[in-house]
Amino acid sequence: MDRRRFLIAAAGTALAGCDRLGDEAGRFLAGLGLREPVPVVLRPGMAEGHALRDVRQWPEPDGELRCEVAILGSGVAGLSAAWQLARAGLRDVVMVDGPEFGGNAAGGQFGDIAYPRGAHYLPLPSAESTHVREMLADIGVIERDPFDARPRFDERVVVHAPEERLFFDGRWQGGLLPDSDASHDQHQRFLARMDALRHATGSDGRKVFAIPLALASRDPAWTALDRQTFRQWLVAEGFTAPTLHWYADYCCRDDYGAGADVVSAWAGLHYFASRGGHARNAADGAVLTWPDGLHGIVTRLSARIDALRGAGRGADGGPGSGTVGDAPDGTARSWRRPGLAVRVDEAGDGVSVRCVYWPDGVGRPPKSYRLRARRVICAMPLHVAARVVPLAAFGFDPATHLRPHAPWLVSSFHLRGFPAEAAGVPLAWDNVVHGSRGLGYVVATHQWIRQARPAETAFTAYCPLDAASGVPATSSSSSPSTSPASPDAVRRWLADAAPAALLDLAVTDLREVYGRDFWRHADAVEITARGHAMATPVPGFLTNPGAAALRQADGRIQFAHADLSGLSVFEEAAWWGTRAALRIIG
Repeated sequence: MDRRRFLIAAAGTALAGCDRLGDEAGRFLAGLGLREPVPVVLRPGMAEGHALRDVRQWPEPDGELRCEVAILGSGVAGLSAAWQLARAGLRDVVMVDGPEFGGNAAGGQFGDIAYPRGAHYLPLPSAESTHVREMLADIGVIERDPFDARPRFDERVVVHAPEERLFFDGRWQGGLLPDSDASHDQHQRFLARMDALRHATGSDGRKVFAIPLALASRDPAWTALDRQTFRQWLVAEGFTAPTLHWYADYCCRDDYGAGADVVSAWAGLHYFASRGGHARNAADGAVLTWPDGLHGIVTRLSARIDALRGAGRGADGGPGSGTVGDAPDGTARSWRRPGLAVRVDEAGDGVSVRCVYWPDGVGRPPKSYRLRARRVICAMPLHVAARVVPLAAFGFDPATHLRPHAPWLVSSFHLRGFPAEAAGVPLAWDNVVHGSRGLGYVVATHQWIRQARPAETAFTAYCPLDAASGVPATSSSSSPSTSPASPDAVRRWLADAAPAALLDLAVTDLREVYGRDFWRHADAVEITARGHAMATPVPGFLTNPGAAALRQADGRIQFAHADLSGLSVFEEAAWWGTRAALRIIG
């Protein structure tokens, strides 16, 4: 069965906040003699984004760097570009990290236990995703035959069994499509239809649903699916079972941050039909994962770039040790610089980039420096680029071409021991609750190779903040409601929401499964609130002329982000980062 995917491209940094868990939980824990966990809330990039929106004048630059190529943003797209440039031997490159290194592929740690703060897995790459296979081979994830039909992968990162389970009618079952005798025939017909679509080709000879999207068919008979919602397509095709509609909603909310009644039918079908990766040492449909999610790829890719460049050495004729401070992790990596770009302009025979950073923390006075580069890769979300780059000159009008982005919560809980499980399938890597406003939780220690369970672990819960999550329709309320809310309204609510209100959403699935027993084990909570976590491909996203114009840009300023495709997944981000780098390499 096709695996769910998560957003791969956005920027952010951490701001902390805390609150109590609430009276009921507090009294219960006090009765057990346990300390009440204090949630830490991270709002990646929110303060920086608001500064970018509101600040009219930045401080004058106190330093200048010159380089051949500047990469603005350190998400999957930016890192893919940096890796390709390093492989080509181009060392005169500077990456401006943005608010959060790794973006939606960031990770955190509770002591020795790593956990994801964003994307948590990667499906086996399909035959079309040669750029991903090449990357995975270079960092050791593919051990043999990367371009064969069935490469061999590192066993440590192929998800271990049990892979996934669903809490349905009070017990656990295997898989994520509910077992329902009444709907069994519809379920089987739907799965058979999706399997057939994986092999469908258009009149141009291309696969109808390919990943990356740039390689998919443009046959009008198929792209016409982008004129209706996925739910409209399901009903028209006779797929009416409530369990199947819940599953379609779950998949769309997981990948796109909105339900099947909002998402394009083309995008909904793409979720199921675009993947087709195989492995010599894993079952079809398996995924690759790390305790800290896709941050495992980020750290390996960063280390590989270090090795290709020569760690700690300045670029020949480039920035050297620099004049604007060390890298965020305290190393002397000359290819990474702190801060974010606030203005990009073509100037003379190159590009001028104004960058700001906060050496004493966001909220304190910033400092500024200038980058002068011959070429620039803007590897930032388009809603950010619209405030940094004069996009109108490239044919992109933010007022009409920007597409909606969904807010999310990614929340990790440190546990001392494991709570008792309900009947059915035992604890899996991915655990989903049927009918929930959340999307389940993953277990950070699932990939650990040991005979006995560890004494501690981390559960990471995912919750898109769409209409189904019940967030308030206005920013005046501090607690969730059942009123539907637009993404903008949710972002306004997120800016001021009390940690206790966020925690109520974060713990939704864990509370449903474990009840109060969960709090016998949880002693630390971290909540990451992402205001623009992923693009939502609403009907018409395939024919967005502004995104098409940026995809074609091939001058001194290049664009590289999953937003160019309108699907926030790893393969799309890596594709555009690779494309931008290869254009520069020539």
